[in-house]
Amino acid sequence: MLASAALDKGDEADRIRARLAADGIGAVIPPIATRSKKLPCDAALDGQRNRSERFFNKIKQFRRLTTRYDKRRRTFCAALHLVAAFLTAKNS
Repeated sequence: MLASAALDKGDEADRIRARLAADGIGAVIPPIATRSKKLPCDAALDGQRNRSERFFNKIKQFRRLTTRYDKRRRTFCAALHLVAAFLTAKNS
């Protein structure tokens, strides 16, 4: 089974695609608008990448998580779950 790497348009270079192919990794990178030869991209997988990337950008707004005040893994995970629940409730 071929692994895949979901990257954004900033990583859309031929050298990056070649390196991924050499390592046996399929690239899921949306092509930039200025590329002359449009390469295929799995839109569903790219949508999942975008959704998780937006989530991590949102949790960075919570200082307690970004500075990692909670040194214990259990307490940190509990704070992360609270933030995720808050963001879910806020967006619904």
